[in-house]
Amino acid sequence: METRANYVLIGAFTLAVIAAAFGFVLWFQSLHTTKLRSPIRIVFEGPASGLRNGGSVNFNGIRIGEVVSVKLDNPRRVVALAMVENNAPIRKDTLVGLEFQGLTGVAAISLKGGEENAAAVPLDDDGVPMLTADPSALQDVTESIRATLQNVNRIVADNQESVKNSLRNLETFTAALARNSEKIDNVLLRVDGVMGKADSLMLGLNTIAGGAAGGELNLMVKSIRELAEDFDKRSGALMADGRRTLADISRAVNNFDRNPSRVIFGGSNNAAPPPEATASTPPRGANAAVPPRAPSGQKKQ
Repeated sequence: METRANYVLIGAFTLAVIAAAFGFVLWFQSLHTTKLRSPIRIVFEGPASGLRNGGSVNFNGIRIGEVVSVKLDNPRRVVALAMVENNAPIRKDTLVGLEFQGLTGVAAISLKGGEENAAAVPLDDDGVPMLTADPSALQDVTESIRATLQNVNRIVADNQESVKNSLRNLETFTAALARNSEKIDNVLLRVDGVMGKADSLMLGLNTIAGGAAGGELNLMVKSIRELAEDFDKRSGALMADGRRTLADISRAVNNFDRNPSRVIFGGSNNAAPPPEATASTPPRGANAAVPPRAPSGQKKQ
C-alpha cells in the first residue's frame, strides 16, 4: 500500500510541474505580446463590407496587426478594435480605409501616410486610441467594386452571342456524347483489349529476354556469338592458306620468268648453259693451234 501511495504522489507532482511549466510559457507569451502590441479603435461612418475578426491591419501595405472585434455602434456606424504594433508610425492625420485581396477577398484595414511630426492618435473615453475612417476612401473602394462589376457586366453583355454559341456548342457536344455512348463504350472496350494484348506482348518479351522460360533470347545471342567466333577462326585459317597459295603462285611465276624451258620441258639442275655462255667460251686447245696475229703495221721478227 505504501509503495502504491508513493507512486501516486510522484505522478501528481510530475503533472503539477508540467502544468506549471505550460502556464508560465503562456503567461510569458501573453505578457510579451501585450508589451509589443497595443489596442486601437477604428470607426467607420458607413458600411465596412468584408471586415471580420482576424482581418489584417496594414500600414502602407505592411501588416502591423489584426482585427480582434467588429461591432455596430449604431445603424450607420461600425467600430473595429485592433491590436497593432507599438512601433507603428500611426499619427493623428493617418488615413484609414479598407483594402481587398481580390474581388471577393476578406477586407483589411488600410492605414496610409501621416506626417512624422504630427500629433499622436487621440484617445477615446476609455483611453484607447481612436481613428475615424475617411469616408472618401470608403467611397473610393465602393466605387471601385461597382466599376469592376460594371466592367464584368459589360464584358458579358458585349459577348452575349459568343457565350450563347459556346453554351449551344457545349450542349451539342454533350448530346453527341449521349447518342454515341454505346460506341464510346465499345471503343473503350477495344482500348482495354489492346492494352491487354500489349501486356501479353510485354510478358512474352520478358520471357524471351530471360524470364521464367529460361532466357531464349540469351541462348540465341550466345549461339550467334559462338558462330561468329567459329567463323572468325575458319576465316583466319582460310586467309593463311590463301597467303601460302599466293606465295607458291608467285614463286612459280618467277621460275617461269627465269627459265621457261625448264618449266615447259622439265630437266635437271645440270643442264647446258645458255648459248651466250657457249659462244663466249673458246674451245679447248684453240689458243695453241692459232697463233696470235700481229697488229697491222708491224714487221715480223
